[in-house]
Amino acid sequence: MSKITAAITAVGAYVPDFVLTNELLETMVDTNDEWITSRTGIKERRILKDDTKGTSYLAIKAAEDLIKKSGIDPKEIDAVLLATATPDQPVAATAVYVATQIGAVNAFAYDLQAACSSFLYGMSTAAAYVQTGRYKKVLVIGADKMSSIIDYTDRATCIIFGDGAGAALFEPNYEGFGLIDEILRSDGVGREFLKIEAGGSLLPPSHETIDNKQHYVYQDGKTVFKYAVSNMAGVSEKIMQQNNLSHSDVDWLVAHQANKRIIDATSSRMGVEDSKVLINIEKYGNTTSATLPLLLNDFEHLFKKGDNLIFASFGGGFTWGSIYLKWAYDKK
Repeated sequence: MSKITAAITAVGAYVPDFVLTNELLETMVDTNDEWITSRTGIKERRILKDDTKGTSYLAIKAAEDLIKKSGIDPKEIDAVLLATATPDQPVAATAVYVATQIGAVNAFAYDLQAACSSFLYGMSTAAAYVQTGRYKKVLVIGADKMSSIIDYTDRATCIIFGDGAGAALFEPNYEGFGLIDEILRSDGVGREFLKIEAGGSLLPPSHETIDNKQHYVYQDGKTVFKYAVSNMAGVSEKIMQQNNLSHSDVDWLVAHQANKRIIDATSSRMGVEDSKVLINIEKYGNTTSATLPLLLNDFEHLFKKGDNLIFASFGGGFTWGSIYLKWAYDKK
């Protein structure tokens, strides 16, 4: 039997209707469109305004989009991995509820949390499952309701994040397409620079933590930027080297949409021309676990069977990595 590789065979996505523009943010905090755009590349972001809906709603919608477009029977899905930093609840895995709601009644499911690298790590996990030969269909969903953990009086963070979800289905491939190589890394030095202080076992919720706004995202922007540029670009360059890929061999750079300047630094280090760099940060902002699958959904129509895609991400913790994947299909 030929070697099994794990290929992406379908994608889907969902973003909420409400658009939070830079102009609207100008009425909320001391900022302006020019400042935000020049430093981040973001023009607007989507927000799930319904307080009765959480990350599961976004994930379900993205999965349903994939199922509808691909025509697969959800009963055939073996596993559902939900990459998220904003689960519905701290204990009951959100992925389990999502799997049930989409009709994946034969799947096992769990959440995977590696901050903004969650979907990248989820791709690796899904590929490992498929390559065993034991599982045929593994659904990876990246979804985050970042608006639920953002302080909209903090101009350092509220300008960056948005809500959204994307999904990708991994299946066995015997033609050499799919996930070819990966480099995944982490470093606990990042624990203090990008975090939510309260709500976990170290600092449980209390009146004091709520009053101190310790349940919102805190980010030391300059430090995170420095580490992100160095590490995301570094692993992207390294994965090209260890697979003997030149810049002309790379068809698409699929990079985490955290900051346009970080993406530019990564593509420059790789020597990849701008026309091959996928960008949608201007529309969605940083949707954390959803940025990579949203890119796949938005630009699926451009991909050709056999295209070389380099994925790159960087997240809190710190977590980062790069994946080399050969695209497995032409969009019908």
